[in-house]
Amino acid sequence: MLIPFPIKNTIDSRRSVRSYKMTAVKKDVMDEVKDYAKSLYVPFEHNVEIKFFKANPTKALYTIMKSPPDNMAFMAETDIISITKAGFSGELLILFATSKGLSTCWYGHYKLAELERLMPHLQTPEQIKESNLGYGYAKGVTTGRRAICISPLGYYECGGLRLMDRFQNRVISFKRKGIKELLANPDDYDKLSDDIIYALDLGRKAPSAGNSQMWRFAFDESYKTIIVAMPEGYRHFKWEHPNVDIGICACHVWLGLIDKGYNPKIVVHEEYGRAVWRISI
Repeated sequence: MLIPFPIKNTIDSRRSVRSYKMTAVKKDVMDEVKDYAKSLYVPFEHNVEIKFFKANPTKALYTIMKSPPDNMAFMAETDIISITKAGFSGELLILFATSKGLSTCWYGHYKLAELERLMPHLQTPEQIKESNLGYGYAKGVTTGRRAICISPLGYYECGGLRLMDRFQNRVISFKRKGIKELLANPDDYDKLSDDIIYALDLGRKAPSAGNSQMWRFAFDESYKTIIVAMPEGYRHFKWEHPNVDIGICACHVWLGLIDKGYNPKIVVHEEYGRAVWRISI
């Protein structure tokens, strides 16, 4: 299976960026990103759509940072499976953009009314009403397709970061839990093959809201199926859709197995109000 970027190097270099140069992405690079979005392959059926839109150089959309000219939105229904598939699919495009020298940032608490102004997408009176409620959309399953998350797409500007933001980027965002800390059963570690450990290492480097790293890894009896999910009953203190992050982590694990020469199979289902990914070799 051909992945059009170096997997490990791209995952290792990806960072969530919150300060951008106010310059448009070069046309040839943007064309490549859009072409990849159209042809993007994932090993499951889905209805995730990626839309590209322009924004003004203000904080009206992202609130904590100025928008660069180019941005993208990951569109899907708001049930758990659609949301987690948006995370998986969107991360592939994020990584492709990273390999092209672009910076990104998964962002869920966008200003919905501003996004609607920049990229009209709401479809019903109920959705329009929700646009006045604040950031993102209402919690839980809601009507129609939504921008589950959005991301800037541009070039990093170090000088635009406040001191606290620089500290967070360099220290907090880079800190990752070890693989054993992320196993549902730490005793499983000694039973894992080097290839599985390699895939889990890439999985633990996935971005998550507030760097919470809520994913946990479990296995079938043969240790040839990796199960990626949140602990039962997990709730993030402010991020309504941690299943997006679970999809992103599952994407990294899948890519790690591909990097080791496998053609992994994927099944994702809902269990106890959470997305559960099963990735098998």
